[in-house]
Amino acid sequence: MTDMADPTLMDLVRRAERIVALTGAGISTESGIPDYRGPNGLWATQKPPELGDYETNEAARIGFWQERRARYPQMLERQPNSGHLALTAFEHAGKLLGIITQNIDGLHQKAGSDPDRVIELHGTTHEVRCMSCGRRYTGIDIQGRLDNGEIDPRCLACGGVLRSGTILFGEALPKSAIERALALSQEADLMLVIGTSLVVNPAARLPLIAMRGGAWIAVVNREPTALDEHADIVVRGDAGPTLGAIVQALGYS
Repeated sequence: MTDMADPTLMDLVRRAERIVALTGAGISTESGIPDYRGPNGLWATQKPPELGDYETNEAARIGFWQERRARYPQMLERQPNSGHLALTAFEHAGKLLGIITQNIDGLHQKAGSDPDRVIELHGTTHEVRCMSCGRRYTGIDIQGRLDNGEIDPRCLACGGVLRSGTILFGEALPKSAIERALALSQEADLMLVIGTSLVVNPAARLPLIAMRGGAWIAVVNREPTALDEHADIVVRGDAGPTLGAIVQALGYS
């Protein structure tokens, strides 16, 4: 809890030395990427494949790759917005320890954030890996193979089934990512919770862990969250204009 009377978000950012950002779909909707739970999101338009069914069902895989072939070029075209760029500016100012994101779009890295400081809890759509030998391919490489007529691309090393680098239904989050996120949350003196509804664990627990470690908690989101009553600051609005204004006011670049 803050010891400042009626602090603003700018006050907290100015005073903090170890900022950790927890970001969700709301930071990327401003870049044209639909929220998974929104009316145009993936859960409304196409259920992501389940892990077991995907590995054994050729028809399910072919359907997945057809959908990916159409959608992935659109993802590549998306650009980071002022919210992503603000977090990069905090990093360059020496204030940001890292970013924990529920997003798979890679826009934090595209904005210039150090990839080693970005923890992708749900994986990334920009990577494809073999389910047998673990060999990894870039999304662009696999897109080229799909465009050249492959309908169920296989691993070039072992012939195994390929899958997206994102988490599938029925699959646990990577243990290493969770452990890094927990450790980072415990180090924070300010956690910025940006564009996430905080309904999915373990991400929903991270602000509480940061709070127990003495961190201030600031929520920037369009809609109410379960954390609002515990937060030091709640800003109801878009991430880009909110964070961009702070960067400008504090003179970060």
